[in-house]
Amino acid sequence: MGIKAVFPPGSQASAEQIKVSPGIISGNHLFLTGMTGSNADASMSPDPIVQIHNAFAKIESILNEANLSFDNVVEMTTYHLDIKDHFDLFNEIRSEYVVDPFPAWTAVEVAGLRREGAIVEIRVIASIETAA
Repeated sequence: MGIKAVFPPGSQASAEQIKVSPGIISGNHLFLTGMTGSNADASMSPDPIVQIHNAFAKIESILNEANLSFDNVVEMTTYHLDIKDHFDLFNEIRSEYVVDPFPAWTAVEVAGLRREGAIVEIRVIASIETAA
């Protein structure tokens, strides 16, 4: 199958600036770059609910561009600033997106994220194979 970059509409120019692909298909998996919850204009909302939904929406757009959905997500790693301040909220919103069988998940508290104002960054791996 080889390696193929996945760019949702409108993402290629900004991704090329920092030399990153939002998603990479390699073998039978799609590997997504970590997504923060910035708005469409690249600003960062101070509202954790907005940030978390935005991050999941970005992930969904990459999955959709590869003709996949959250049904295909097999692994999720989340990086959190002050995890205790928003973990329950994050998990509540995450539960709106993940489906059974639920992906493996690791949540890590970090000292900082690249995007100023971001409280979370989400990275996923999706299987391209159809679920049995």
